[in-house]
Amino acid sequence: MLSPQRSRKRQPCRLAVRERQLSKMNPHKKFSVFSFRHRRESANEQAPLVELSKYISQEEAINIENELFDECKFSVDQLMELNGLSVATAIAKTYPLQTMKSKGTLLVCCGPGNNGGDGLVCARHLKLFGYEPTVFYPRNKPLRTNKPLFENLVHQCEELDISFLSFLPDVRLVNNFYNLVVDALFGFSFKPPVRAEFEDCINKLKCLRIPLCSVDIPSGWDVEKGNEEGIKPEFLISLTAPKLCAQFFRGKHHWLGGRFVPPSLATKYELNLPSYPGTECCFKLALVS
Repeated sequence: MLSPQRSRKRQPCRLAVRERQLSKMNPHKKFSVFSFRHRRESANEQAPLVELSKYISQEEAINIENELFDECKFSVDQLMELNGLSVATAIAKTYPLQTMKSKGTLLVCCGPGNNGGDGLVCARHLKLFGYEPTVFYPRNKPLRTNKPLFENLVHQCEELDISFLSFLPDVRLVNNFYNLVVDALFGFSFKPPVRAEFEDCINKLKCLRIPLCSVDIPSGWDVEKGNEEGIKPEFLISLTAPKLCAQFFRGKHHWLGGRFVPPSLATKYELNLPSYPGTECCFKLALVS
């Protein structure tokens, strides 16, 4: 006869224990920052982490990027590649290919600056992940730059048979043909108002019924103040660190990408970035209530 198994006392989650310890140490402490959540893929759930992060200003974002280039000796194309991979990975985690119609058709809208470069890299990786991206990237200045870096990114996409559009189709066609739209028009150097040549594009993005995924900054938003009348993305991926306007994001999915900030730089600007698990290049954040 088999002996009865001894019941095991369930051990509390280490994170939960640590969180209670911190609460006892600082029972009245209030933070103006948001908490991170660690994605537990196997259990399909998210557990709150103790780690916290602040939102950075436009000036801080510019200074951090300059130090990454000047002091840390990163190149523009290095950061663009890492950012674009983070964006594509977060999109693939949020919107799995097997849940999409029409073989995973996506529309990636790219602007003339580095944010647009992130979008071009994102499109390439999404193609390699099995999606079918199309890129909206107007050919004429000032809607597109002729810098060699960007021309090379376009060529890399074309080598993968990624189609390019020089105009943004009617909203009805976009809603019917694509599963989602990636907004990579303007980055953290943007200052309102939206230039006339981009107004039609922004107005169309406002009217979408399919998910809109913004890269770093929802295009047309003030980097620090947001924009109540602007586009309403369902998905936002902040790059390097969340900008102040992310406080006004009311979508469903907020991610952090750009796993390249040296600890010394993160400490200098008090970014308090999360510990990315394993080999992950993106990290899902808790939403602001």
